Amino acid sequence: MTNDLQHLLGQLHITKCVLIGHSMGGKVAMTTALTQSDLVERLVVVDISPARSATRTNFHNYIQAMKDVKISSDLPRSTARRLAEDQLRELVKERSVRQFLLTNLVEQNGHYAWRVNLEAISNHMEDILSFPEFNATYHGPTLFLGGTSSAYISSEDYPEIQRLFPAAEIQYIPDASHWIHADKPLDFISSLITFLQS
Repeated sequence: MTNDLQHLLGQLHITKCVLIGHSMGGKVAMTTALTQSDLVERLVVVDISPARSATRTNFHNYIQAMKDVKISSDLPRSTARRLAEDQLRELVKERSVRQFLLTNLVEQNGHYAWRVNLEAISNHMEDILSFPEFNATYHGPTLFLGGTSSAYISSEDYPEIQRLFPAAEIQYIPDASHWIHADKPLDFISSLITFLQS
């Protein structure tokens, strides 16, 4: 994904940018900053850290819940979404997460399917939840922005954040979960603006 991002920036003739990434996007942004620091003017990492996140996520449950969804063909989209949400509810308790997952439900030739490759995700879960080892550092301005109701940026991660991103600030938005931008959009935007103007 980092290679894809670098290729896209080249295609768009963008030689320097501010990268903002949430969750997996944050991992891509961190990796890009660490491997191609000349491309990154500033870095914002939203609710993820350069640490293994396997113990902090319900991702396994989400994937299993999506795999278990069964929907009949030729139903109206609204009915299909409602049925899918009902089936997800047992393993995915948070309504906001269910709504996010349902954005991946698509109709293809009268059948409903997930847009994402659930098998590939399942088979590579350990890789997805890990973060590569780096000896490089990114010295540019960096903001790690977490939600106080999320465990994705822990105090245990601070030493590794500081090692890889010595200019990093770490901030938390009160009462925000992993989906900070959805939970607290105004606070999220305000934090970004303050960081980008500093």
